[in-house]
Amino acid sequence: MKKSFSIFFIIVLFSLLSIHSLHSQEAPSWDELNARPYPQWFIDAKLGIFIHWGIYSVPAYGGPESYAEWFLRGIDVGDPRRTQFMKQVWGEDFTYRDFAPLFKAELFDPDEWANIFQKSGAKYILLTSKHHDGYCLWPSRYAPNWNSVEIGPHRNIVGELKTAVEKQDIKFGIYYSLAEWNNPLHYWYKDPHDSIANYVNNYMIPQFKEVITAYKPEVLFTDGEWFNTAEQWHARELIDWYYNTVGPMAIVNDRWGYGADVGFKTPEYSSGGLKIDRPWAEVRGLGRSFGLNRYEKLSTYMTSRELIELFARAIACGGGLIINVGPAADGQIPLIQQERIEALGEWIRINEEAVYGSTAWIKHGEEHEVTLTRIDTTINFNWVRNSPGYPIMEDYFTATWNGFIQPDFDGEYTFTATADEGMYLFIDGELVLDLWEGTVESTDSEAMRELEQQDKKGAVKLKKGELHAIRIDFREETHAASISLSWEHKNIPKEVVPGRNFYTTNAAIQHGLNAEYRSMRQYIAYTQNHGNIYAICFEWPDDRLELPIDAPPSGTKISLLGRDGDLPWKHENGKLIIDVSGVKYNEIPNHEAWTFKIINNY
Repeated sequence: MKKSFSIFFIIVLFSLLSIHSLHSQEAPSWDELNARPYPQWFIDAKLGIFIHWGIYSVPAYGGPESYAEWFLRGIDVGDPRRTQFMKQVWGEDFTYRDFAPLFKAELFDPDEWANIFQKSGAKYILLTSKHHDGYCLWPSRYAPNWNSVEIGPHRNIVGELKTAVEKQDIKFGIYYSLAEWNNPLHYWYKDPHDSIANYVNNYMIPQFKEVITAYKPEVLFTDGEWFNTAEQWHARELIDWYYNTVGPMAIVNDRWGYGADVGFKTPEYSSGGLKIDRPWAEVRGLGRSFGLNRYEKLSTYMTSRELIELFARAIACGGGLIINVGPAADGQIPLIQQERIEALGEWIRINEEAVYGSTAWIKHGEEHEVTLTRIDTTINFNWVRNSPGYPIMEDYFTATWNGFIQPDFDGEYTFTATADEGMYLFIDGELVLDLWEGTVESTDSEAMRELEQQDKKGAVKLKKGELHAIRIDFREETHAASISLSWEHKNIPKEVVPGRNFYTTNAAIQHGLNAEYRSMRQYIAYTQNHGNIYAICFEWPDDRLELPIDAPPSGTKISLLGRDGDLPWKHENGKLIIDVSGVKYNEIPNHEAWTFKIINNY
């Protein structure tokens, strides 16, 4: 008892000293913080590896589009999928805290991880030192019996990985959640948001200073800020203290609460084309989750080619990529994740002069329209952050479904729909539903937009057994993408229109609707570096590559990175035409994307 009281007294005293130190001098303004130069190493690095690993890696489970690291939140809100899964596998009385002893990390080898990250071409890593469940991967005195040294693997994950990656000349960074779901000082999502001061002052600030002081990460990625202001998080004070503690190589991200205006931008699961004048990095998993989700299917994972294209688009726009791996609870990075990031690394090694230290050119790239045609059995899609299918982009696409609908009963049918961002429904050439202006703007507990039923309805009379022409137009802009078409009749309760009622032609042979998806897709990404221009091509140009750019100076040499020798070129009708007919198959350096180097800048 005396020992416990002494530990508690020390923690409280340390907290008070930390808070006093934090407030002992006036915090700089946002303008002053932004006047601090961003470290050049980060701007040049382009690629980082995120690592989501913790207690949630034991169940490693969620819906096919959910974040597995949000498992505890699912349990707290009674999500049927997660609660039933936990009871079925571990028993009725099992709780989230009971996962901690099962997080054994028995195969965790930090040097092996560091070697994998080195092969990926990453210049820095971000380890989740603490996610929203509060479990720490270092021996935090503020999380007794809820850290990786005291329960679980009995290892200092943060310390071990820092040592390993720095031996590979990879910079060490951490992710740190400002908020926690189940901290007794403030139950995030449950307690009033404005009641967070006690938690911030007596827990978060001293713990934040503890991990920064101990490991001095040169990249700091905070998160969980979205219900509170930057002032409530003491963001300016913490950022200033962090910079002073770690030094000029340090950089923070942009997630510090409302009112914050600092740090590199972190778009999440976007199309990788942010155009701003400050550092940024696209943040996403290889699949649809950050923490390992064993329920994910292969189709949700990016192919090596898709990953390379995303990376090239990001650097062409002057940004970078932070790609995530989600190790299993035993400490093994899944082989498919290793294969994907190492494939990216192989591509970077061939094309690194167009990557590291590069900047955006006067043009980011070239686009052309792409289409995807197929037969969809019914109209009930929630793509969330996905594309409907390659080569369609995740954002700014349209779709049209054509065919015939055959009702089971005579009479009036009432159609309703949800659509993000908008849709039209035509039956027999008449407009039945108009939701073109957009219908969904809600946000759920996992910071993802979810569907909500709309009150717009359209009624039309249909004849039993008759084939009525149907057309549905759809548009998607950014973020979540979804559409669902339902009907109801006096003899039919409201339901998604069944696929058996759709036909592709008036011959009534094949069920479904003819779908055509359309979007613009980038096929060339430009970067510049060392006084040269680099054209990264996502499609092999066969005999000649045509670039709609100005003529380079006379005597300019053009080559294909990874292949010896120059290529013939000419400039005609406003296009630079590079002759690749002489490139033999065995001279093509890879099979995902190809970089043409144009020596001598314009």
